[in-house]
Formats: sequence, C-alpha cells, structure tokens
Amino acid sequence: MTAAPYRPGDSEPAEDEGSIDLIALLGTLWRGKWIILSLSLLGAILAGYYAFRVAEPTYRATTEMALSFDQQPVLDIESVMTGVSSDTSSLNTEMKLIRSHELASRLVDQLNLEEDPEFNPAMRQDTGFKGWIKSWLAPSDAVAPTDMAIRNEVIDRVKDVITTSIERDSYVFSISALTSSPVKSVLLVNTLAQIYQDDQIAIKVDGTRAAAVWLSEQVSELRAELEQRQGEINDLRASTALVSPEALAALNTQSVELAGQLQEAQVKLSQTTQTLSALQAAAGADVAARAQAADDAQLRSSAARASAGDTAALQSFDRRFQQLLLKARSDRKQLTTYVADLQAQTDRLTAQFDSQGTNLIKVQQLERETEATRVLYETFLNRLRETSVQMGVQEAGSRVISEATKGEYIAPRKSIITLMGIFLGALIASAIVMGREFMQNTFRTADDLERSTHISVVGQIPKIPAEGRIETINYLVDKPTSAAAEAVRNLRTSILMSNIDNPPQVIMMTSSLPSEGKTTTAIALAQNLAGLGKKVLLIEGDIRRRTFGAYFPDATKGPGILSVIAQFGKEAERANASTLEQAVFAPPKFGIDILMGEKSAINAADVFASTAFRDFLAATREAYDYIIIDTPPVLLVSDARVIGQHADAIIYMVNWDKTTVTQVTEGLRQLSSIDLKVTGLALTQIDQRGMKRYGYGQKYGYGGYGGYASGSNGYYDN
Repeated sequence: MTAAPYRPGDSEPAEDEGSIDLIALLGTLWRGKWIILSLSLLGAILAGYYAFRVAEPTYRATTEMALSFDQQPVLDIESVMTGVSSDTSSLNTEMKLIRSHELASRLVDQLNLEEDPEFNPAMRQDTGFKGWIKSWLAPSDAVAPTDMAIRNEVIDRVKDVITTSIERDSYVFSISALTSSPVKSVLLVNTLAQIYQDDQIAIKVDGTRAAAVWLSEQVSELRAELEQRQGEINDLRASTALVSPEALAALNTQSVELAGQLQEAQVKLSQTTQTLSALQAAAGADVAARAQAADDAQLRSSAARASAGDTAALQSFDRRFQQLLLKARSDRKQLTTYVADLQAQTDRLTAQFDSQGTNLIKVQQLERETEATRVLYETFLNRLRETSVQMGVQEAGSRVISEATKGEYIAPRKSIITLMGIFLGALIASAIVMGREFMQNTFRTADDLERSTHISVVGQIPKIPAEGRIETINYLVDKPTSAAAEAVRNLRTSILMSNIDNPPQVIMMTSSLPSEGKTTTAIALAQNLAGLGKKVLLIEGDIRRRTFGAYFPDATKGPGILSVIAQFGKEAERANASTLEQAVFAPPKFGIDILMGEKSAINAADVFASTAFRDFLAATREAYDYIIIDTPPVLLVSDARVIGQHADAIIYMVNWDKTTVTQVTEGLRQLSSIDLKVTGLALTQIDQRGMKRYGYGQKYGYGGYGGYASGSNGYYDN
C-alpha cells in the first residue's frame, strides 16, 4: 500500500492539453453553489431595490402623423410653395427637422421646460448620499453655468427624449417621447406635432409672402416697361406716313405696275431711237433705200413712181419721208420724257416702299415685344393676385392621424432587471468560484493531494473541536469515539497495513512547516496505538522548539531525550546520563510513555546523526512495540531528514487548505533527495464547515465525520 515516493522530475499523467473537463467544471460550480446562490440572491435584492425604489419610471407617448404629398390647394392654381418632396432624402430631412434645435427650443418655451427638474439639472435638489457625492465630486473652483448654457442643455435633453420613425412603404411617421410622467410624455409629443404643423404653415406663408413681394416688384417693372414700349410705338407711328401693312402692299403693287410701264416705255424709246437712226442714216440715200429704212407703206407705194422719174411722186415721197423723220424725232423726245418721268416715279415709290417697310418692321418688332411684355405682365399680375389670396388659406404639409392620449409604461422592466441581477450575481459568483478554484494552490481533498504528489493519502484528520493543547489532550481521552479519534484510528490502520509482512515499528511524523497538526496527530496516534494493548513510546524529536510541554506540563520536570542518548555516548557524557525508565513520562489515562525534548548546546541535526542516537533507537525497539517520533518541519531544518534514516515509516502532514503545493513539493523533494521514501500523507486540521463552504459534500466524508455520521443516530460523538 506504500506509494512510490515523489521525486522532482517524475512525469505527470498525460492530460489533453487545451481540453476542458466539463464534469470537473460543473463540479466546481456545484461546490460553490452556496456562494452562487448567495450572490444571486444579493443581486436580486440589489436589482429589485434599484428597480422598485431607485430607478425612475419611464413612460412613452406616441403621436402618429402622415405627410400630405397629394394635397390640392384651395384655389385651382399652382402653389407658389411646393411643400415636402416624397423622396427618401426629403422624408429623412423632415424627421431631422422635427428633432431640430429650433423646434425643440419652441417646445421648451411653450411648455416652460426650463423649470422642469427632469430637463434642467440646475432645478434638482440632490440630498442624502447622492447629493454628498455630487458636491464632493464637483470642483471647488467650478463656474456656475450661464443662462444660455442651461437653456442649451435643457434643449439637448428634450431632443434626447424625442424620437421619430417612418413606417416602411408609407408616408406615416410617429413622434415619441420618453419621460418620467405619462402626462408629460403625451403633452410633449402632441405639442411638438402642433409646433411642427405650425412651422410648416409658417414656412409656406413666409415663402408665399416673399413670392408676393417679388411678384409685386416684377409687376411694377413690367408695367413701366409696357408703357415705355407702347410710347415708342406711338412715337414711331406719328413720325412716319405709314398707313398699314395693306397700304404698303398696295404701294408695292403700284410700284410694280409703274416698273412695267417704265420697261414698256423704255422698249418703245429704244425702237423709236432705232427708227430715227435708220431714217437719219438714209436721208441722203436714194428713194429705195429711204423707203426701206422708213418701212412705210405709203412710201413704198410712191417709191416706184418716184424712182421712175415722176416728179410729183418724188416730191410726195420726200415730204412723206420728212414727215416720218420729224415724227420719229418727236416720238423719241416724247418717249424720252415719258421714260424719265416713269423712272422718277419708280425711284420715288421704291424709296417710299423701303422707308415704310423698315418702319413697319420696327413697329411690328416693338408690337411683338410689347405683346410679350403685356402677357408676362398679366401673368405676373394674376400670380400676384393668386398669391395674395393664398397667403390666408395655407395648410400644413402633414396631418395628425393618431394623437397621443396616454403614456405607456416602458421602464424600468422590474422583472427583467431582477432577473438580470440574479444572472449577474450568479455570473460574478461563478467567476469568484472559478477564480478561487484556479488560484487555489493548497489542498482541500485527498484526491488533489494524491494527484499532485503521487503519494497515497493514508489519513484525513479533522480539526479537533477543542481550544488549547491541554483541552485537545482531554478531548482525545474523553471522546474515544469522536470523528477525530476515528480518523486517527484509520490513520493507524493505514500505517500498520502499509507493510503487512514487516509492519513499521519506528514511525516518524513530519511536515513542511510548523502548525500543521503534526504534534497533535503524533500524540493522538500514539494513544490510539496504545489502545491495541501495545507498548508505545512517543519521542519529542523537535528539541529546538519543544512544544510537548504545552500538552503535558508535568512532563517538563524530569530528564529528556538528550539525557537518555547520553548513556549511549562517550564515558564523559554518561556521568550525567539517565536511563530510559527514569526519563519517560506516562500521562494518566493515556497508556503511553513520552520522552520529552531537551535543549541542547550541540546542533540538533548532529545529535540525531550520532551513533548514540542510533544505539538509543535500537534499545527502544527492544523495549517498545511502537516508537513515534515527532520531528521538526522539513523546510526549516534538516533534523527530519536525519531522523528519517532510522524510521520504518514516514508520515508527511499537510495542513488542509493552508500548506501550498510548492511547500509540499519542496518538502517531499528534500526527503527524496536523500532517498527517503514517504510512507503516506496525512491531510490534517480539516474544517468540516470549510468543506461545506467550498461545496464538498458527502463524496468527501473523510473517515465518516460528515453530517450523516454525527448526532444521536450517527457513528461518532461530537
């Protein structure tokens, strides 16, 4: 049953790195269930106190409105102000406008919210602890805020409690307010909705008024321009002989006719000139040539007689030729005069036509411009009249479809806050339990101790319910069936069974540090062994500290271990030696012999390393069935390692939930360094309440000192 001693460097059992043992995790949480339940209850109490006593209730009121995009004006005219556009950007802009600083400022003024402590911190009177904290945190040189700063803060707080939202695929939107009063929430949203509508109307009225002013200015300018252009037309008509476009057309017709006459007269003049030239050229020629040039029938009829020498016919021919020549000259002169007259008339008519045409074009251009000005003037004049009428009939671009009537309770959600308090309390408690578990570097269970050291735990000794060392001795005597006595009895059994073929006779008790229950356990073990009817010697091996005197005050009067060892030493030392029978002390009712420690001038380790000590132990083996040696802590002095060389069994004490893993590991390493094998470990001073507090239940009974083993129906005495 003896486990292999722990040696530094021994391999640990293989574990899956990075894996989480869910069962172990749940077990840790279960062991800390009371902490979790306590903090969960505390969280519920604190959250409930906050929800029911501290937190201010919050109420929400909502007014639903709809934007009017297809609104028809009262007059059947195009509105000067187009209102709100139906695109998404415009809708979002309207939502921003509702929560704007300007509208919030009007809301503050209309409802006098600067006097409301909910929105104006300056109006709050914080008393008690909260007021003390506020005054303590406030800087001593703090400057009082200005009225403008207070007003801006009130407006910002009002904006914070107002929210807007648009219903999807519609022009319906809602205005909501969250305040500490249901009436106040209703008043806020309804008033803001009215302010928003009034603002829409005011914007339209202002726009219409501005348009009316502009139209009035334009009408005045157009009237003046129209009068100016009409005057120019009248002046132009008065300065010219222009009758009308019809008269100009008749003048053009006359000019065309006159041009035709001129052309005809010019042709006749050309013919007459040619005839005159031919007659003048033939004037000195014979009769036939002159008759041919004249091309006259009368001449042709008399030309034959004249050529025949008829004097009368020749004279008649000459007279006729001279008449034709004179006539041709006269016709040419008349035609020349006629052509000149016609040309003069034609030039005069052409000039008159050109002048009147230019003036007519100017007049027509002025008339067209005047007409355009007149149309624009009449249009603007009509718009001005319509706008003037429209200023009194403007409507808002939205309407209220559902006015807020009552405030809905929103917060605090008392049940949710309470549940959250429970959850947070459980979460914090779980973190504490897990953190405590992860940071824990002591031993609370035999499993932990064995897993860490690879050495069997042969005993688990509960804390003895007695104050003082003498009371502890009395408890062991008076309570032989107590849980502590049974635990020592189990320890005794484990030690004796550690080597069945050769049961240990010399048993050494040691530990890492002082105050680990080593001495008490050694005394209890010695008494328990004596109960078997065996002869037992208890040796105080800690001669440096010598604590046995606190347990057995009467034993300090006689000689001690050094006096007994002296008889096995040199002759010079034997002079003051005492025999073992003289030195031992047998306390009443205990049935054991105790060999007290003595103060030594020699180093204690040297005493125990001497041959005399070895001979002393050999002698005690002959005289006693069992020898129990209580030694000093391993980490402080080397005495235990020296004494351990002579022990048959080494029991290493570990104080429950106090001795650290490092201390135990180092103590075992020092024993292992000189090849001392530890028979077993004993977990001492186990606190039953502490075990319950840490959540270790019936699984860890530790020798049966659990709740089911005590009491009137239990196995042990209390």
